[in-house]
Amino acid sequence: MAGDAGRRLGVDVGSVRVGVALSDPGGVLATPLVTLDHDAGAGTDLDRLVALVDEHEVVEVVVGLPRTLAGRDGPAAQTAQTYAAALAELLASRDVPVVLSDERLTTVAATRTLSDRGVKGRKQRRVIDQAAAVGILQGYLDARRARRDPDPSVDS
Repeated sequence: MAGDAGRRLGVDVGSVRVGVALSDPGGVLATPLVTLDHDAGAGTDLDRLVALVDEHEVVEVVVGLPRTLAGRDGPAAQTAQTYAAALAELLASRDVPVVLSDERLTTVAATRTLSDRGVKGRKQRRVIDQAAAVGILQGYLDARRARRDPDPSVDS
């Protein structure tokens, strides 16, 4: 079901919040959607993600994998992998794959962009997770397009 067409959901898993972004149906542009409270105990955030998948007819979910700059998996990467596995289990009956995508520096880049735009403090904390999710999803979409079209300079 993860063919070319269809919306994709980007997910930035944090210890306190989960940022969510959504692509357009053509899989070209990622936009912020919502920030959820990371409710590790009850899993209400996972239930909400499943509802968003259904509501937006999502064909694939991309969860950011926060590797270290050296490319290693630390505790945050383990959290993301566990989260992605739990979400994949909930989405299995819907045939919606959950993939992990390297997200090194997306939160840093999102913070810098928001600061440059004058968004600081509490306001920034409310949207930083969504902005990081946009970075994760946009990077994934761009890489996907690049793999399909190895020479974008050739006009078709």
